[in-house]
Amino acid sequence: MSFNTANKTILIAPLNWGLGHATRCIPIIKALQENNYIPIIASDGIALELLQKEFPYVQTLKLPSYKIEYAKNGKNFKWKLLKNFPEMIKAIWKEEKKVRKWIKKYDIDGIISDNRLGVFSKKIPSVYLTHQLNVMTGTTTWFTSILHQQIIKKHNECWVPDLEGIPNLTGKLGHIENPDFNLKYIGPLSRMHKKETPKLYDLMIILSGPEPQRGLLEDKLKVEILGYKGDVVFVKGIIEKDQKKEQVENVTYYNFMNSRQLEQTFNESETVLCRSGYTTIMDLVKLEKKVFFIPTPGQYEQEYVAKKLKEEGLVPYAKQDDFRIEDLKEIE
Repeated sequence: MSFNTANKTILIAPLNWGLGHATRCIPIIKALQENNYIPIIASDGIALELLQKEFPYVQTLKLPSYKIEYAKNGKNFKWKLLKNFPEMIKAIWKEEKKVRKWIKKYDIDGIISDNRLGVFSKKIPSVYLTHQLNVMTGTTTWFTSILHQQIIKKHNECWVPDLEGIPNLTGKLGHIENPDFNLKYIGPLSRMHKKETPKLYDLMIILSGPEPQRGLLEDKLKVEILGYKGDVVFVKGIIEKDQKKEQVENVTYYNFMNSRQLEQTFNESETVLCRSGYTTIMDLVKLEKKVFFIPTPGQYEQEYVAKKLKEEGLVPYAKQDDFRIEDLKEIE
């Protein structure tokens, strides 16, 4: 399936769960613009704020919040999601209603939904973008995967940002046998480009993901880097109106960076310390960076990918509670 006529209006709607879904939509939005489509961006929270900063001249619409929160203890993550389930269902129902109105109001010709469960239509071409055909939730993986695949089937096509064969990045997350829906592997998506630049930093730390886990890792790493000798750039991943920069001895702190600044800083850094979110992994592959992962506690998907890449001898990782700055020596 393809949107094959120029000047068509495409609604693109990423999930607001950390920044990963929003940032991997950036190359898609740019590709739409380059091919004379008119994108309309729909999301909520920090995902919407980030895309408004990236595309100040693109129309944006606000979707209801799923109110996804992490538990302070990763082990309670499933319970917290379960508790939030009625709110989430309500938001999905509101989302469906809004999309129906917007299709008429803005004369929308097609939809690309990045894990927004209520953003689809039977009346116009509708694409679902995900790297999680199987949804990792521990003992309930079989159930959440079936549930997710039922949602995928509502769309005309499912796009997986990975390679179809082996090697690939997602393993059993993004690959299933005999799918009963239209599946297309579009290759890893990244807004980044590798550049030859002088190295300014020995270590780049970049944080992302919902609270409170983002903040807990920030607090931990601020203490850990006191024992690090090289030059560090520390991007907290807090989207605010204005960018803030602070120098504390050998560490340069930023609250956030836009895509252009991030690309430059990645290229200027020798090694990277970050979450094992899939969008970040796609960026780092494109940039060919040396990296160390700390998966978000309780997020099975990040733990699975980090373990997979370590077993393949590619990237070391540590659990959040166990990480010590000396672990970075494993990168070599």
